[in-house]
Amino acid sequence: MEPEKPTTTICTVVSIDHTDLHYTVCSLCERTLPDSLTRCNHCPASGSTPKRLFRVLMSVATDTNVFVVVLFDRAARVLFGCSAHDFFSFTNTHPFSGETVSRILEGEMLRVTLSNPRNGNAQHLRVVSVVPLRSSFRPVMDSLSELYGVRSSDR
Repeated sequence: MEPEKPTTTICTVVSIDHTDLHYTVCSLCERTLPDSLTRCNHCPASGSTPKRLFRVLMSVATDTNVFVVVLFDRAARVLFGCSAHDFFSFTNTHPFSGETVSRILEGEMLRVTLSNPRNGNAQHLRVVSVVPLRSSFRPVMDSLSELYGVRSSDR
């Protein structure tokens, strides 16, 4: 499925790659930082701090096709209900949270708007907006908090 312009479709979540749900960028210029760096080499040392953003690879199925899409921060926040930093902090104290995310979202029906990747080297369509279709949908962090017995004020 290679849309020329953004297209909206209904799909079902098949699975999520839970091994790498986020990446680190410079808080000033938003260049991607390797995990080993704590500050950006392109920005002044005093203002540059790393920040985490979501990058979620997700297999979805439509009525005619199964394919992999990528959700970046804005779209992923809709499903997760928190920032990538908050999710990362939660996974530090609950190490199986990443795997559980895939089970929580598996089978969820979504209306997604897909666009071609901005980067010419990218392999997957990009989700630019996502709307869960189930009226009782709860963000991932709500489900994880309930599952692990964590109050939302403790997250």
